[in-house]
Amino acid sequence: MNETSLAQQLLVAMPQLADPSFEQTVTYIIEHNEEGAMGITLNRPISLSLTEILQDLEIETTRPISGRHQVVCGGPVQPEAGFILHPPDGNGWDSTIELLEGLCLTTSRDILEAIGHGEGPSESLIALGYAAWGPGQLEQELADNAWLSTPASLELIFEVPFAQRWQAAARQLGVDMSLISTQSGHG
Repeated sequence: MNETSLAQQLLVAMPQLADPSFEQTVTYIIEHNEEGAMGITLNRPISLSLTEILQDLEIETTRPISGRHQVVCGGPVQPEAGFILHPPDGNGWDSTIELLEGLCLTTSRDILEAIGHGEGPSESLIALGYAAWGPGQLEQELADNAWLSTPASLELIFEVPFAQRWQAAARQLGVDMSLISTQSGHG
């Protein structure tokens, strides 16, 4: 990872960011390099439950799915693609990478099958779709003050309620979003 990479950081949308896909979002950056960036938005819950997703994928559930498995819109790109953020649990899923200590990303079906059988991770954030930036695009958005960045927090990813994640992520930097003006002066 180069020293200017935002990988493993959270992007916190500034109040003036009016793009409906990113307004008041917190996005975990998975990859950031000279080719662009990829992340998962953490605070856009959707009405689809994990049980419904498993049914759509024809994955049998043998145990009730706990509320510790949350489903979000991970971003506007490829909403049919699934990404599961979860703590390491010692299982060797087909397609898992460790992002940081205590956090893994899995994209293979086997983890969903295990969750359906009560054998997978005890908690997860299932994201449908992802956010992406082309070369230099995220850097320009940062220069335009569209985003703040802060280190990723497992508590924010798994514990903080969706409606509080944007403010909570900003508070990690000592910022109160309610005090930030959406107007800027360029005199």
